[in-house]
Amino acid sequence: MTAPAQIPEVMRAVVLTGHGDLDKLEVHENWPVPRPGPGEVLIKVLACGLNNTDVNTRTGWYSKGVTERTTGGALESAESDDAAWGGSPITFPKIQGADVAGEVVALGEGADPALMGRRVLIDPWLRDWDDPLNQDKCGYYGSECDGGFAEFTKVDQRQVHPIESALGDAELATFATSSMTAENMLNRAAVAKGDSVLISGASGGVGSALVQLCKRRGATTVAMASESKHEQLREIGSDAILPRAPENLRGALRQAIGRDRVSVVADVVGGAYWPALLDALDRGGRYTCAGAIAGPMVTLDLRTFYLRDLTFTGATIVPPGVFADLVRYIERGEVKPILAARYPLAELREAQRAFIDKQHIGNIVVVP
Repeated sequence: MTAPAQIPEVMRAVVLTGHGDLDKLEVHENWPVPRPGPGEVLIKVLACGLNNTDVNTRTGWYSKGVTERTTGGALESAESDDAAWGGSPITFPKIQGADVAGEVVALGEGADPALMGRRVLIDPWLRDWDDPLNQDKCGYYGSECDGGFAEFTKVDQRQVHPIESALGDAELATFATSSMTAENMLNRAAVAKGDSVLISGASGGVGSALVQLCKRRGATTVAMASESKHEQLREIGSDAILPRAPENLRGALRQAIGRDRVSVVADVVGGAYWPALLDALDRGGRYTCAGAIAGPMVTLDLRTFYLRDLTFTGATIVPPGVFADLVRYIERGEVKPILAARYPLAELREAQRAFIDKQHIGNIVVVP
């Protein structure tokens, strides 16, 4: 390993000890600093963003036994053998945190010397690099391996993307999961210039990224969010803004954009309101989904689906190349960070509680 002499033996880390409530997140001051293996790099974490996967994994919400929305607490119906995003168990203790902005401070054997000292972002999707398109062989940073809720983390050099930007570390840590998820949703739904896109949960990290990335493609955006968040959504460029769940969605659309249906729904909410979203789709429209923060169980009238020739796409695992595209968007200033708040790493529980309460717009970040 090639490394400066100042790298310590131990570090501060927040460690998840099992599925459950916030007390499963434990702060440790003497956790071993990881050592990079062949082809890996050691990164000094400068900031790490929060996302829904952190909460859903901790609570076990991904388990098929769970039918309710997550409130961030322990879920008695969760089963540990399918409580992670991929439907299989994960090992504990685990350091979560996928959205890392950091600096390369050490190199494992064979790692590229040009990476030393570079400010980088980490692509959170772990791949079998001999079979990178095989989704069954993919993992997620901070789930299938330790992540960034620590002072140091290690990763395969192929996950690392140097970035040249005047943005601060906390601002850079707002992008990875939310913006890459949003871009993947838009790719899956083939969103292009001339489309109209209805965005549920538009004030969250993925939702606010969807607004910006739709605008980048020349699509018209209709954001749905609580009224206290409308002004900030206007500031990031949403063409029209509706309440979170209008009683008459099609009527609200007609008043906002002059027509009562859209070509695309980009949804991260789900829940009881879901049928209204489908009813607002054009014939031949596309529905794309990457979350269910209001609950995973929905009512589907199959006649709506097949008689209106709708296309449904799920969006979780992101293909290679999308993260590199995102880095270029950031460097060119085509997407802007929306930093809602920053917390010290030792206050990750408080940061995650604020994240769960959903009173913010954009992303929450912890800083070691």
